[in-house]
Amino acid sequence: MRAAPITARLTVLALAVAATSADAQAPSKKRLPTSGDFVYRLRSVSDPQLSPGGDWVAYTVTSIDSAKDSRDADIWMTSWDGTQTLRLTASSASETTPRWSPDGRSLAFLSGREEGKGDQVWVLDRRGGEAQRLTTIKGGVDAMQWSPDSKRLVLVATVDLDTTKADTTRKRPIVIDRYLFKDDGAGYLTTKRSHLFVFDIATKKVDTLTTGPADDDAPSWSPDGSRIAFVRSTPPEPGTGEQSDVYVVDARPGATPRALTALPGPDGGPLAWSPDGGSVAFFRTDDPKYYAYQQRKLAVVKSDGRSPARVLTTAFDRPLDAPTFAADGQSVLAVTDDDRARVMVRVAIADGHVERIDRERHVVLDYSAGTLAGPRMALLVSTPDRPPEVFASDGGPLRQLTHQNDSLVAALTLGPTEDFASTSEDSTEVHSVLVRPAGAASGTRLPLILFIHGGPNSQSNYGFNPTAQLFAAAGFATLAVNYRGSNGRGLAYQRAIFADWGDKEVEDLLGAADQAVRTGIGDPDRLGIGGWSYGGILTDYTIATTPRFKAAISGAGSALQLSMYGTDEYIAQYELELGAPWQSRDLWIKLSYPFFSANRIKTPTLFMGGDADFNVPIIGGQQMYQALRELGVPTQLVIYPNQHHGLSLPSFQKDRLDRYVAWYDQYLRPTTAIGPSH
Repeated sequence: MRAAPITARLTVLALAVAATSADAQAPSKKRLPTSGDFVYRLRSVSDPQLSPGGDWVAYTVTSIDSAKDSRDADIWMTSWDGTQTLRLTASSASETTPRWSPDGRSLAFLSGREEGKGDQVWVLDRRGGEAQRLTTIKGGVDAMQWSPDSKRLVLVATVDLDTTKADTTRKRPIVIDRYLFKDDGAGYLTTKRSHLFVFDIATKKVDTLTTGPADDDAPSWSPDGSRIAFVRSTPPEPGTGEQSDVYVVDARPGATPRALTALPGPDGGPLAWSPDGGSVAFFRTDDPKYYAYQQRKLAVVKSDGRSPARVLTTAFDRPLDAPTFAADGQSVLAVTDDDRARVMVRVAIADGHVERIDRERHVVLDYSAGTLAGPRMALLVSTPDRPPEVFASDGGPLRQLTHQNDSLVAALTLGPTEDFASTSEDSTEVHSVLVRPAGAASGTRLPLILFIHGGPNSQSNYGFNPTAQLFAAAGFATLAVNYRGSNGRGLAYQRAIFADWGDKEVEDLLGAADQAVRTGIGDPDRLGIGGWSYGGILTDYTIATTPRFKAAISGAGSALQLSMYGTDEYIAQYELELGAPWQSRDLWIKLSYPFFSANRIKTPTLFMGGDADFNVPIIGGQQMYQALRELGVPTQLVIYPNQHHGLSLPSFQKDRLDRYVAWYDQYLRPTTAIGPSH
């Protein structure tokens, strides 16, 4: 693929990455991947942080201990020229969130090395030696950022506003008086709130910066270190939906926060200060009723609060994230999702013009850039054939810095990834990502699985897809459809399903399946479908619409939407998008058609979920399992104990992948061998 021209700071990444020394030593005979490869052997690289001088990049590497069934994250760093790679931490506890001090002398991170104290801030001296613990914050530290003079830290920590609770191990009743009272992972929401604190490095003194019933997060220091901008979120009340605004506060105890924005709906971070300290960049969304379909627009507001915020990207029909001001203050770097890619853009402050400076089929998951480092940036990039790794950008072609997964990838035979387009019954063009088994003969019809992303506000993209690769190794083609409701295709496409779930999305899924069969890719007698979260919900909608799919997997899904009211965490969305059930009974029943049409379902279906899931409670799978069991349709229910919406236990993640393959193999088993022998 020919690389597109670039400007200033970034060039594109070609899909064919130059062979590394690890690849050069790879065995000549490759093998097909297994679930163990993707759960136990694949290392997760994340959170690249460029040092102030641009000479090193710190990052986190997470590996799995299969014997302990647990994860361990460690801090690594690699020199800018790629010649030196050092592992900085190796304790039995995880270390995350590496952050360089602005003077370049220290590297701070979060770790729960001392059991029972939560994550605390630890610091490494670049000259060597053991890490030293800096903080002892009750309940632990959620996030941190260095002050510009490297003498202080702003901390985010969760505090309990109920000071009457006795320090006892006795179980207490859970008392609820909030409108939104559940959150997956956090559990029942009572009196806990996140607030900001300032920690002095020399004296170890902690000063409380914010208090009250709101949640404060995403702190960012002004360039002169005198102020801190942050996002304040107020708990929703009936009819209000989510509400958050950008605030600024002097970095001293007793200072009063001042609101910089007062717009309806969420205004959020990450935040970025202009180099002169005169403006703060943030992300603006729309009416709270569009909770599930927001498209974040870049905005700036004067830091003195004397003028209203100005939205820069009103005309740019894509979501944005991760702002960084250029050194001259005239533009802001950001990341955008655009039709299966996630790429870098530059936004002009003067007129909001968005320049896409990256046009490849890849996914930029994160990046780090600093004014002292000149044009240098560290980017976390994934491609269809490569898990996320850190790359260097300094005006030339992207250069791979980390090689955590090179040897594993070199040993595996991966399925090729292709663009796929289809047209739905109402003439809507839909874009998907297709992964075929390696070595599949041209013209061979394949058992095809539509594996559907959740959200719906997300997209299947050009990042490495272990699930699709595992399906390919088993002989299945996978079609990841970006149905209406997905982002990356514009606001109208995203909001087309507002208060109309299971209609246009199903039409798009069926249109993609039709096209795959029409073009000779999919075997019409061996079509499968599945997904997790909204992907599981859409699976329920689809199998209640048509019997054409011969196997289905509904993970963390729901069908009787009425039963989700008051049992999950989406009460504000339901009220604003659908109306209360006693006001919009017919709509709620319409959207619950998979349950009320369960007698139409003929597809053998596996239901799965975590029993501690407050996002989409397991009741959704239980009800559908019970219905199909009653009706005599082949079905099974798998419940993962003590797991939330996203399974966290490695053995459960492997079990889920193995059950995926086994279920589809039982009902879509290929009649002939596909792919290379191994």
